[in-house]
Amino acid sequence: MRQKRTESPSETASRRKFLSLGAAVGGALTACAEPQEVVEEAPKRLGRAPDKYGERSPFERSSRLGRASKNPETGSTRSPLQDFHGIITPSSLHFERHHAGVPEIDPAKHRLMIHGMVKRPLVLTVDEIKTLPSVSRVHFIECSGNSRGEWTDRKGPTAQHSHGLASCSEWTGVLLSILLDEAGVNPEAHWLIAEGADACKMHRSLPLDKCRDDVIVAYGQNGEAIRPEQGYPLRLVVPGFEGNINVKWLRRLMLSGQPAMGREETSKYTDLLADGKARQFSFTMEAKSVITRPSGGQKLAREGFHEIAGLAWSGRGVIERVEVSTDDGNTWQDAELQEPRHRIAFTRFRLPWTWDGAETVILSRATDDTGYVQPTEQALIAARGHNSDYHNNCIKAWKIGADGNVTHV
Repeated sequence: MRQKRTESPSETASRRKFLSLGAAVGGALTACAEPQEVVEEAPKRLGRAPDKYGERSPFERSSRLGRASKNPETGSTRSPLQDFHGIITPSSLHFERHHAGVPEIDPAKHRLMIHGMVKRPLVLTVDEIKTLPSVSRVHFIECSGNSRGEWTDRKGPTAQHSHGLASCSEWTGVLLSILLDEAGVNPEAHWLIAEGADACKMHRSLPLDKCRDDVIVAYGQNGEAIRPEQGYPLRLVVPGFEGNINVKWLRRLMLSGQPAMGREETSKYTDLLADGKARQFSFTMEAKSVITRPSGGQKLAREGFHEIAGLAWSGRGVIERVEVSTDDGNTWQDAELQEPRHRIAFTRFRLPWTWDGAETVILSRATDDTGYVQPTEQALIAARGHNSDYHNNCIKAWKIGADGNVTHV
């Protein structure tokens, strides 16, 4: 005899919430129904033959937002976060940031060299790396310049503008710690300098403790080979650290007793403070969230039931809580978090809401499993002053007008 499954307390609470919303949702849908049902006519001809590589529907038009630049090779593109479902960013819509364009690399000719303070310098082919034990893990990558306009009056008018330099994928590859064990790291080494194969030889310094933890030398993204714009055939994935340190087109790893002190970790990707000093090697991207529906550029078509939804993430660990305010921060409610929640990955949050048609401001606030709470803009300014340019994770507000139009605040 089949045993009846016992419903968990969380499932019971969710079911009750769903049933309590039934009347409100049903009433809203009934009010919006057309007098006559529209039924699409069934196709009379065969559809087209399937493609060798699947494409999305022509009715789906979301795209990345590019930044105008005199030198397009040094530009960036932003992911349309407001158009996504779930937590995985399609590979073709993952944000990009380039310093010297996208190199075309033949994987059969590409090599990864590991040298410096090691006992056994190595030169590995891509195929040799693929023979080693692999892992597949879901992680976000975020440019430390994401939301930099929020420091100023140039606040992003849409979620794509304000938060689109962040994306989340499933990455497949080899843990860097395995390669370091193969090379044999000398006790005097405390840093690793990673270098890419693009024209500017992009390089960043990583503390060795992080390299031995969860860093991946990745060759796969979302079930297929990494896209050229994302570092094909090899890239570093450094969970939780700022995007620039996730070096693409990886070609060289040098063990060293000290950091390289290169351009990208001195004059760039540092935070200038009010007293003239600067925060350097501020690697970790702190807890952050953004409401993506409803968000800037969208419109609520009617009063009544709506679902507020968005994304939260933290470079420290797992998102533990997301609170949403529908009255400009006067009161807060806990949103539902979509499971499973991955470490250092996007988490989808949702909150059922009945809009009364009045003008209001909605906000979200994330807390991770270390207890860190996403700050207000005022709190960040109090800590850093007005000179900061990077690492802005402040609470984002959206204004909903009486006409239903959603704009930034």
